[in-house]
Amino acid sequence: MIRPILTEIGIFLVPFAVYALFLAATRSGLFVASSWPITIVARLMLAALVLVIAGLIGFAHFSGAAPDSTYVPAHVENGKLVPGVER
Repeated sequence: MIRPILTEIGIFLVPFAVYALFLAATRSGLFVASSWPITIVARLMLAALVLVIAGLIGFAHFSGAAPDSTYVPAHVENGKLVPGVER
């Protein structure tokens, strides 16, 4: 469960990292407050939220088993543990 959470946090941080790389490439002062006006930060937040929502929708849509599949839980056969499978 931690991997999807860290993935979404990483996706959220992508627009800020791209803007920081842009500031570093243009030598505009990465750590200067005037390089991070509230309008730019708000637009970056909006872009980040759109990316996170798209990521969550994609994660929900493309992960997991098929809707008509049946899960057979792990069980013991002849003294050996047989892992669970989707059928």
